Amino acid sequence: MDPISLQLGTRNLHGWLVRLLSRNLEWLDAKVKLFLPNVDLGSEYQAPDPTQRVILHLQKLHTQGPTTWKSFIQGVCMELDVPMDMEVLLMSMWGHEDGFPSLLEIGKESRSDSQLHPGLKRTYQSCGSSPRRKQLRKQQQELVKRYLQLLRTSVQQRYGDRTPGLGQPLAFHQVYVPPILQWSRASAPLHTQEGATTGDPKAEDGADVNIRDLFSTKASKGPRVTVLLGKAGMGKTTLAHRLCQKWADGQLDRFQAVFLFEFRQLNLITGSLTLPQLLFDVHLRPEASPEAVFQHLKENAEGILLIFDGLDEILQPCSDKETADPEDPASALTLFSRLCRGTLLPGCWVMATSRPGKLPACLPTEAATVHMWGFDGPRVEEYVNHFFSDQPSREVALAELRVDRCLWSMCAVPALCQVACLCLHHLLPGRSPGQAAALLPTMTQNYVQMLLALDPQGVLQAEPLLGLGEVALSGLESGKVIFSTGDIPTSTLAFGDALGLLTSFCVCTGPGHQDKGYAFSHLSLQEFFAALHLMTRPQVDREALSQHVTLHSRWVQRTKARLGLSDHLPTFLAGLASRACRSFLSLLAQREEEWVAARQEIVLQALKKLATRRLTGPKIVELCHCVGETQEPELASFMAHSLPQQLPFHNFLLTYADMASLTNILGHRDGPIHLDFEGCPLEPRCPETLAGCGQVENLSFKSRKCGDAFAEALSRSLPTMGSLKKLGLAGSKITARGISHLVQALPFCPQLEEVSFQDNQLKDKEVLNIVKVLSCLPRLQKLDLSRNSVSVSTLLSLTKVAVTCPTIRMLQVRETDLIFLLSPPTETAAELQGDPDLQGNANQRKEAQRRSLALRLQKCHLGVHDVEVLIAQLQEGPQLDEVDLSGNQLKDEGCQLMAEATPQLHITKKLDLSDNGLSVAGVLSVLSVVSTCQTLAELHISLLHKTVVFTFAPELEEQEGIQKRATFPDSLTFQMPSEPSLRSPRIRLTHCALQAQRLELLCKALGGSCRLGHLDLSGNALGDEGVALLAQLLPGLGSLQSLNLSENRLSLEGVLSLTQCFSTLPWLLHLEYSSASQHIILRGDKRGRDLLAPGSLPEFRAGARLGFGQRHVPRSFCLKECQLEPLSLSHLCKSLEKCPGPLEVQLSCEVLSDQSLETLLHHLPQLPQLSLLQLSQTQLPPGSPLLLADHFSLCPQVQKVDLRSLRHLTLHLRSSEEQEDGCCWRFTDCGLRQEHVEPLCCLLSKCEDLNQLDLSANLLGDDGLRCLLECLPKVPISGSLDLSHNRMSQESVLCLVEALPSCPRVREASVNLASKQSFWIHFSRQEEAGKTLRLRECHFKPEHMPRLAASLNQALQLAELTLTWCFPGLEQLIVLLSLLTWPTGVLTLRVEEPWVGRAGLLSLLEVCAQASGNITEISISKTQQQLCIQLEFPHQENPEAVALRLAHCDLGTHQNLLARQLMETCARLRQLSLSQVNLCDASSLLLQSLLLSLSELKNFRLTYSCVSSNGLAHLTSGLSHCHLLEELDLSNNQFGDEGTKVLLGALEGKCRLKRLDLSHLPLGGSTLAVLTQGLGHMTLLQSLRLSRSNIDDVGCCHLSKALRAATSLEELSLSHNQIGNTGAQDLAAVLPGLPELRKIDLSANGIGPAGGARLAESLTLCRHLEELMLGCNALEDCTALGLAKGLPRHLRVLHLPSSHLSPEGVLSLGQALDGCPHVEEISLAENSLAGGVPRFHQGLPVLRQLDLVSCEIDNQTAKPLAASFVLCPALEKIMLSWNLLGDEAAAELARVLPQMGRLKRVDLEKNRITAYGAWLLVEGLAQGSGIQVIRLWNNPIPPDVAQHLQNQEPRLDFAFFDNQPQVIPRGT
Repeated sequence: MDPISLQLGTRNLHGWLVRLLSRNLEWLDAKVKLFLPNVDLGSEYQAPDPTQRVILHLQKLHTQGPTTWKSFIQGVCMELDVPMDMEVLLMSMWGHEDGFPSLLEIGKESRSDSQLHPGLKRTYQSCGSSPRRKQLRKQQQELVKRYLQLLRTSVQQRYGDRTPGLGQPLAFHQVYVPPILQWSRASAPLHTQEGATTGDPKAEDGADVNIRDLFSTKASKGPRVTVLLGKAGMGKTTLAHRLCQKWADGQLDRFQAVFLFEFRQLNLITGSLTLPQLLFDVHLRPEASPEAVFQHLKENAEGILLIFDGLDEILQPCSDKETADPEDPASALTLFSRLCRGTLLPGCWVMATSRPGKLPACLPTEAATVHMWGFDGPRVEEYVNHFFSDQPSREVALAELRVDRCLWSMCAVPALCQVACLCLHHLLPGRSPGQAAALLPTMTQNYVQMLLALDPQGVLQAEPLLGLGEVALSGLESGKVIFSTGDIPTSTLAFGDALGLLTSFCVCTGPGHQDKGYAFSHLSLQEFFAALHLMTRPQVDREALSQHVTLHSRWVQRTKARLGLSDHLPTFLAGLASRACRSFLSLLAQREEEWVAARQEIVLQALKKLATRRLTGPKIVELCHCVGETQEPELASFMAHSLPQQLPFHNFLLTYADMASLTNILGHRDGPIHLDFEGCPLEPRCPETLAGCGQVENLSFKSRKCGDAFAEALSRSLPTMGSLKKLGLAGSKITARGISHLVQALPFCPQLEEVSFQDNQLKDKEVLNIVKVLSCLPRLQKLDLSRNSVSVSTLLSLTKVAVTCPTIRMLQVRETDLIFLLSPPTETAAELQGDPDLQGNANQRKEAQRRSLALRLQKCHLGVHDVEVLIAQLQEGPQLDEVDLSGNQLKDEGCQLMAEATPQLHITKKLDLSDNGLSVAGVLSVLSVVSTCQTLAELHISLLHKTVVFTFAPELEEQEGIQKRATFPDSLTFQMPSEPSLRSPRIRLTHCALQAQRLELLCKALGGSCRLGHLDLSGNALGDEGVALLAQLLPGLGSLQSLNLSENRLSLEGVLSLTQCFSTLPWLLHLEYSSASQHIILRGDKRGRDLLAPGSLPEFRAGARLGFGQRHVPRSFCLKECQLEPLSLSHLCKSLEKCPGPLEVQLSCEVLSDQSLETLLHHLPQLPQLSLLQLSQTQLPPGSPLLLADHFSLCPQVQKVDLRSLRHLTLHLRSSEEQEDGCCWRFTDCGLRQEHVEPLCCLLSKCEDLNQLDLSANLLGDDGLRCLLECLPKVPISGSLDLSHNRMSQESVLCLVEALPSCPRVREASVNLASKQSFWIHFSRQEEAGKTLRLRECHFKPEHMPRLAASLNQALQLAELTLTWCFPGLEQLIVLLSLLTWPTGVLTLRVEEPWVGRAGLLSLLEVCAQASGNITEISISKTQQQLCIQLEFPHQENPEAVALRLAHCDLGTHQNLLARQLMETCARLRQLSLSQVNLCDASSLLLQSLLLSLSELKNFRLTYSCVSSNGLAHLTSGLSHCHLLEELDLSNNQFGDEGTKVLLGALEGKCRLKRLDLSHLPLGGSTLAVLTQGLGHMTLLQSLRLSRSNIDDVGCCHLSKALRAATSLEELSLSHNQIGNTGAQDLAAVLPGLPELRKIDLSANGIGPAGGARLAESLTLCRHLEELMLGCNALEDCTALGLAKGLPRHLRVLHLPSSHLSPEGVLSLGQALDGCPHVEEISLAENSLAGGVPRFHQGLPVLRQLDLVSCEIDNQTAKPLAASFVLCPALEKIMLSWNLLGDEAAAELARVLPQMGRLKRVDLEKNRITAYGAWLLVEGLAQGSGIQVIRLWNNPIPPDVAQHLQNQEPRLDFAFFDNQPQVIPRGT
């Protein structure tokens, strides 16, 4: 047995210890190193066998002596899992001997300087209470106490040995002034009353009063985490170190231990750590037994503070995966996360510092947030006083700072304040006041001067500075802020360390590894040196340099990834781009200044490019810093003007320096700007930077972080912001103190137009104080105090202010809303700020002006007493537009008080008492206002919907002023009700639970008013009993306009009891009842406004009335969706017998049985006053057509029977006094078949005056038609028969043709067998000689031709036959023509087929040649695809044609034969018309031959055709032999000059020519000479058309001379030529010599005033002139005045559009036209007629069309114009498009529409008519106008409203294209 075994006593105990340690080898190795630090454990102690390894270690420990051995055994028992019996055995043998050394002594004997120990596996568990165990616990406590003292001592040593560097003053490291701290949101401490805390105000006196508040959050349980947010340079790291120093000095006595960690150092540890390793090895390790120390820290965690500096600099991400054991090793950030969440050291205090926007997700949401704002003015002064030791230096430095505003604002950042003081310390000696500060205008130049100040030699050392720049840039690019010795050259390192630019410290890079690290003294210094490197190194090219000029967004987002470290790098680059830095950079780079200037220009251009982009708020602020650093006014101005007018800043931190840079840029802007700060943490003194900023027009702050200090700073700046119009401060923490400052400042801001203090937790006193300044803000339009705390008493005080303040137009209060709307007077600011006497006069003028007030107090808990106070206030106040007291607690008494007070309150629009607890009994008391208030327009009470609304109409004399009054510029303004009546108020008592027993009281309450117009009692419980009682009481209510009894549980019997009211109530004209919807309405005359559904249009002006006369309206009774049984119908008819007529009855039900229909028809004779019976949506029996025909065929009162689809039946009956016009029978879609035809015709044959019979959409088929045609002669139809859509085929068409001879009264028949099948037969009362037959899309086959021809040969009375799309080709037509033979007569055959357009002229002429009779007319139109032939039977030979046929046989064989056939067939041809043809040589040669044979040809037309040159020769030759020609039309051809001249040769010898049309032919020069020569012989010429023929003044002169011989000329058209004044004067000289002239058209020439005046003088002598067209010439007023002197008495048409006429000329012309008996059409379009439209007094009796398009006609002109329309009873079309007509003009038109019976169309496109004007037109149309369409395209009417109006009145057309169908006017 070895010695150890002997000492342990037994082999078993030894073996157990070896086995235990074999399982804990790591622990054993660590203990051996701990107890034997200086012993070299060679390879022999690293045996692979664990047992052997343990034995060797135990032997080594045992040889060190009993002290070491006993300490080891104690560690085994405390730290390893030892069973109780073994632990007792080990401790009894080795742990209780006298002289046993303490753990502290063991620690002294075995020190370990650099080795990390492993984490603790378990803590020692005490068992029992033996004296030795108590002694052990006491020793542990002493160890912990000593560790804490060592920790405090080490911190004191760390901060006690700082010495200034070279060039630094003594106070450089000793000066500390606490920055401004501000709590965020709900994390403020319990003791803190103000949002900003100041730390310790003085570092020397040790008065740590407020710094304790950082650790006094409301969180009593869970993690206590504080996050300190501040921008770079604010002093976060300094405060962290300051806290450690304060704790070491005993000033933070609540903490036992404070640990400070820097994340920039923790980033260097790449492995995992336990918390003990983080505390003891990274920070300070205990001298012995760290497990006991850690256990103490855990047990006293509430006294432990862990500070983590630079949370934003962490490199590794926070892991989302958590292990089961929080004490497992992890990264530093994960340990930080566990500490924050309380899974490690629960109850400890954690404080972290970070730049804003860099918070990782591992921070708990309940963490307290503190913002660090840097220095304010007093702190800057305090810092300067500490920095400069002697009094003179302090005063001089402060004077420099106070004078230079930029330098003073930079000192708000503590780091910059330190740099500025260092520079001033260096620059002040030897310089006059102001020179030192002038060298420090920017942050960059401060840093430049700092380098010069720190260098003891006073000479710029370029090489080491550039070396530092290279190190700085590489670090920024790689994210490195701590450098090792190898990262920095030795010389550079020595230089930086000597000047204090670099700091050195010991860093831990891993367990047991420490190294020396270096960093720049501040991160911004590293960025400055990086910028120096970029600007001075040639290796950095242009692109690389510009890429570093970037902007970083700093939105506060917890999930945002970590940004780079180069926050200030672009700012320093911009600063180095300043001209002031050029020499410094040139010296540093050792380059010429031109080279430096080029580098600086790169930066400036990059900034300018950024200024053009649309940037977020953070980037705008950063760009302002950069541009300010450049000191370039042009760049600052460019950026200022590039900013949008609306500049929002949302959710990011803004410091004083940020705001200063922003306002600096805005100072270069000319235009206004709107600043909106929402959710931004703002430094309390930020508003100070806005002082004197005249560019800000709107300023808004919305943040809970704004408190009283912020408000106080804002109040100092507001009076200096002269352009500020809108101020908003919402959602803040302002108290009474802050509001008092703002209230004092507001009177000095008279230009303010809108102020908002909403959501600021203001109390009554503050609200009243704010309202008091309203009188001091003359331009204020809106004051918003919403979401504050206001009591009812204060609310009444506010209403008094609203009543008495002359500028308040509205006060709206609804729950949390509190808004004042004001209408400032029109006085200018200069007047308001001028002499007090002027102000007094202005006030008097304002009081004299009449004003109105809208008061909305909704859901304000007002009671009866409050209403009494309110009424007293309102009675002394101005006129009230609206009073809204809805949602209060007035009850019956309060509502009655308000209702009774309304006559004295002068409310013009609305009083709302809804939702005030009104009861049924209270309704009757409220009704008292009906008889007392003369302006009441509507009263709506609904207890179910809690509605009580009074609507008023102003007095007649007030209406005009109200309509002209300006409306509020706010969404809160109300709209007027829809046309309230001034004399007939509408009372709506809906859903009020009214029963029969209350009707007498109700009628008594309403009976005092003789003005009642509309009464609505819907939704009550009257029942049949109540309705019967009401019918007796209604006469006492006067003349109502409507009565609504819907939803009153009525039965049909109850409804029928109301029919007696037709006799007792003269006003009742209409009664409507629907059983399904319980809808029942009684009303008077149905006005046009009832066409519109409620709410379908915008509200219209009050009191609008049109001058419609009362017209005779029949009474109507309508029952919908009722069960119409025979008994009910009998009762109905009996109840209607006493009803005065005329009477209209409209019924609808699901099914009407045969018996019910017979009952109804049986009772109709007892209703002689019946004019209309309508059954709609009712299924009628199948035998209804025969039943109706049986009942009414002999009834002379029947005017129209219309039965559609056996579901809609309409009977129109006439009284005995009405003239009989014939009756109309329509049985459409009634399922009629062949078997119904004969009995129906038998019944209808008894009808003597049958005018129309419509059997369309039935099932007759071909057999039914054949049967009908057989019976047709017996049916006395005098109008038309419609058989469309009856499944007919070609057989029906052939039957129709065969039946024509047997139907002598048929005058026209038309059949279309296309998909939209139509079949019409029109009759006359007597036998018709000339019949017309039109067949379309019949698609006849060859087998049909013989039968069709045979039938046509029998129809000798047929005069015209049109066949459209009936033949597939020429062959069928040829067959038909060859078979068509009549003994005598004339037939016109018109064929319209696609192949006509494709066939050549020769082919078509060949078809004509096949006709059996003589062809007297041929017309061919290729565009219309039409061939028209007039045939004359029998065929007769012309001897001259036979001779010609034999003489001209020189054509080809086929053409020779065709020519002979044509000569034979067309021998008597009188008219030949060719249009859109192509005359080739062959066809023109054939045409020449044909013309030579046409001795009777009188009319030849060739238009829109192409003719070859040879063809022209042939055509001219042929026409030369047509000596009997009377009409020649060669217009619109493409002949050319030569061709035209050749063709005009055919005019020679045409002495009988009466009509000549050569339009669109070039008639210039010699061509016109040929024409004028021919005209000289045309003495019979009646019409000459030469439009668009290039005739100029010279041509017109020749033409005028030629016209002297045309004494029979009736029409002369020379439009669209180039005739000027000279030509017009020549023509005027000839016109009096044309006595028969009736029409002259000189439109669109170049005639001016001189020519126009001469023409006017000449035209007055043309006494037979009927049509005068002179438009599109610059005639001017002289022409109009000339015409007015003597208009031709027979004038029918006058066209003067676009003639440069003024109102004077048009008025004189109108006076001349007034009373002209023959004028039918006038066009004065496109003349400026504003105020000068024609005004008629006598009228134009036959005027049909008036064109006033685009004449600048406005509303003022519309009234006399509309009056003139009435004097033109024949008007059919009025064109007023593209004018300035508005709703007033529409009202005038609507007023006259019913008086214009023939008017069909009104064009009002492109005017200014709104929905209201369109509604007026609808009302006008409803008065019975026969208008077919009113065009309203492109008027300001919303599409949905336009659609609704068109649905109600289809005659309104809002479309762009004029495709309005012809609408049958209502009532026809």
